[in-house]
Amino acid sequence: MTKLLCLDDAYQKTCTAKISSVQPNQVELDQTVFYATGGGVPCDQGVLKKGGAEFVVSDVKKDRETGKVWHTLQNADGLSVGDEVTAEINWDYRYKIIRMHTATHVLASAMHEKGFQLTGNQIGEDQTRVDFNCETGAEKEAIEAGIAYANQQLQKDVELKIYTLPRDEAFKIPGIVKLANVLPPAVKELRIVEIPGIDIQADGGCHVRNVKEIGQIKLEKIENKGSKNKRVYYSLQQQ
Repeated sequence: MTKLLCLDDAYQKTCTAKISSVQPNQVELDQTVFYATGGGVPCDQGVLKKGGAEFVVSDVKKDRETGKVWHTLQNADGLSVGDEVTAEINWDYRYKIIRMHTATHVLASAMHEKGFQLTGNQIGEDQTRVDFNCETGAEKEAIEAGIAYANQQLQKDVELKIYTLPRDEAFKIPGIVKLANVLPPAVKELRIVEIPGIDIQADGGCHVRNVKEIGQIKLEKIENKGSKNKRVYYSLQQQ
């Protein structure tokens, strides 16, 4: 199983690692700073370095059964099991993604209070989309009000807390799972991302340290995705 250092420190940009396995144009490392695609959040961009050579990482995926994290490279020639490499992420890209991700938590919480249930999301570098199930009869006004409330929350100086809880204990917390589909029973321990006074939910991704880093949510457009579903696109602006 690959150790995901980014889940302990989303601000760590580089690490040394050993290659555990090699497949055509793919390597598994014993540990990595790269985030693997999951939960609507894209993987990191970056490189692996060995000596004077650089290997561009084009994709990172986690095998859910084995826990192995595979880094897809444009070319893995010259890399072998046991080699020591330096893994280095594109920090500018990572920072845009984690700002978007934490903003989505704040927005989802604001919309949840208004009776909107998050049914899906896709975090992007410059624009993010979220899907909501809603039956208010005045969805556009409710979405705009939710974004306005979320932006008020984003002006606060609040540090995030990240910890784990047993599944049974976690599910006693109202709204701990914002997505409509409940986590599978096989998940016995949940990683909790708490924004004190704003939001708390189970999540396996990377986040900013403080909501004041995020900026403000700007609504780009709203699309109808069926009679009860709305797709909301938004970007972030610095305060």
